[in-house]
Amino acid sequence: MALLPPSRRSVATRSATSLAGTVKAQAVTLGAPLGVSWLTLGADTLLGGALTPYGIVPRTESGLRGILFAPFLHGNVAHLAANSVSLLVLGWLVLVFAGRRRFWGISAAAALGAGLTAWTLGAPGSVHLGASGVIFGYLGYLMLSGWFARRVMPILVSLGVTGMWGGMVLGVLPGQPGISWQAHLGGFVGGVLAARWLHARGR
Repeated sequence: MALLPPSRRSVATRSATSLAGTVKAQAVTLGAPLGVSWLTLGADTLLGGALTPYGIVPRTESGLRGILFAPFLHGNVAHLAANSVSLLVLGWLVLVFAGRRRFWGISAAAALGAGLTAWTLGAPGSVHLGASGVIFGYLGYLMLSGWFARRVMPILVSLGVTGMWGGMVLGVLPGQPGISWQAHLGGFVGGVLAARWLHARGR
């Protein structure tokens, strides 16, 4: 068995420690909001749906609070489970290629875009719940960041994401009952605008 010299062992140890720290930070960044969502779903179930009105209720003053709360509220386990998978995959890609600081800015832009669009265009009396608007924001960012960055790696990422998940874009169109296409559209636009702003300024 070959042994590395002390200097190379030190570098390897630091690299392994750095990688472990990065993975841990990414797990916390993605896991914390998901954990809150699952706890919220459990509480809402026990309370008989008492938290549902805290979603986005179009064109009502109280419904504006849903811009903040709606991404953490879901109708049922199947709804949250489906969003959890997409959030983990696309969210992790944003974390890796945009970094933690940009990740939070992109998430905020997506949530704001999704919330305002659902509040403005949603049907009267409807309640919009779920993290899908944020997920579409991640999709919009990843699909268009290559175009705005004009660099090889972001372009490759954009092409890869478009090839694998581009079909999701159809979710921004009116169609399936019970699906908030308004939130999808607003989130996607928010992600695209975040890509435009961040890369145009070289941030």
